[in-house]
Amino acid sequence: MGQKVNPTGIRIGTFLPWKSRWFADPGNFKNLLIEDIRIRKELTKKLKLAGVTGIEIERLPKSMIVTITVSRPGVVIGRGGTGIEDVKKFILKIMAEIRGKSVKDLKIDIRINEVKNPELSAYLVAERIAGEMERRIPHRRAVQKAIERVMAGGALGVKVVLAGRINGAEISRVEKFHQGSVPSQTLRERIDYAQIPALLQRGYVGVKVWIHKKAED
Repeated sequence: MGQKVNPTGIRIGTFLPWKSRWFADPGNFKNLLIEDIRIRKELTKKLKLAGVTGIEIERLPKSMIVTITVSRPGVVIGRGGTGIEDVKKFILKIMAEIRGKSVKDLKIDIRINEVKNPELSAYLVAERIAGEMERRIPHRRAVQKAIERVMAGGALGVKVVLAGRINGAEISRVEKFHQGSVPSQTLRERIDYAQIPALLQRGYVGVKVWIHKKAED
C-alpha cells in the first residue's frame, strides 16, 4: 500500500494558513473543535447554491471572525446585506445548541471572499463531477469535460481519481485521469485538493481532484 498524505494538510503551517485560528485550554478544546466542525458542515449545506469552497474561523476573546470563500458572493450577501445577518444568526443558533446556553453577547464578523476562477477550485470541480455522475452522465465524459475546463482555466496540471463501484460494477475499482504536471512531493508548488463522495444507484463512488495552480492564481 502506498503512503498517502493530504496535499493540503502537509502544507499547512508552512505554505498554507490554518483554517481554524484560536487557542483554548485543554478542557475547552474539544467543545470549540466540535463547534468549528458543525459550523463548517451546516454553513456548507445552507450556502450550497453560493458554491462554498472554504470556511476559516478565527476566535478572539470576545469576538469571532468567519471568512467564507464562495464562487457566487451575491447569494450570501443578499439584498442590502440581509444575507450576512441571516448567516450570523445561523451561526449563533448552532453555537447555542452545542453550548446549551445563549451566546447573543458574542460578536461575529462575517467576511466574504470571492473565488477568482471557479475552474481552478478543486472542491467545485469535484462537486461538479460528483453531481454529473449522480445524474447518470457517463463518468469518463464528466471527468474529461472537467479536465478540459480546468486546463483551459490556466492550470498547470490536473489529476482526478474515482474509486468505488463505478458504472455499478460488482467489484469496486480505481480509475485515474491525468493531464499536465501535478508534483506531489514539491511543497512549494500550489496544489489544490478536494475529495467528495458521489452517491450513485449502486453505492458511493469517491471523487478526488488535484489541481496544480500557477503561483499568481
